[in-house]
Amino acid sequence: MEDRVFVPDLVLVFSGKRKSGKDYVTAQILDRLGPDVCCVLRLSGPLKQQYAQEHGLDLDQLLGPGLYKEQYRADMIHWGEVRRQQDPGLFCRLATRGAWQPIWVVSDARRLSDLQWFWKEFPQQTQSVRVQSSEETRKQRGWRFTAGVDDAESECGLDCGVEFDWIITNDADAPLLEEQLHPILKLAKEATLSSISDS
Repeated sequence: MEDRVFVPDLVLVFSGKRKSGKDYVTAQILDRLGPDVCCVLRLSGPLKQQYAQEHGLDLDQLLGPGLYKEQYRADMIHWGEVRRQQDPGLFCRLATRGAWQPIWVVSDARRLSDLQWFWKEFPQQTQSVRVQSSEETRKQRGWRFTAGVDDAESECGLDCGVEFDWIITNDADAPLLEEQLHPILKLAKEATLSSISDS
């Protein structure tokens, strides 16, 4: 295994269903902490990059929210599963390569193997966060059930068997997001201050 040079002060590993608002919530954390302190890491980034390269596809469109990505999603999921079976930590290693900020926010953990990799590599720093929304809310955001996607491990792998450190409910009638994020942001600031005082 490659030598790891940088160890973050805190790793927040987010998961949640499609259209639950993971990207929105993690963007809010980045916005509050700032890019010098925090970075958002996407496990799907290196997966899509590798998939696009091997299949001669447009990476920018695969990374976007449009229909282009949707027509390849099921095959990309299957391809990613095969790669993970060969090397469970592959996409985690690629996503964290070059990250130097003290706070890492992983926006899209989808499988137990993703969480297990971070727990193993950064046992003291890793906290798991689940973003949840009702099906009704997700439908309002454009979600529609797709067989082979919404019933695959990439969507259901963390539905049970994990005791999350934090759960954020991202629905209109839920407590304000600001209130729910407050203890997580407090933890992030404390982790950074602790690191500064130790150095």
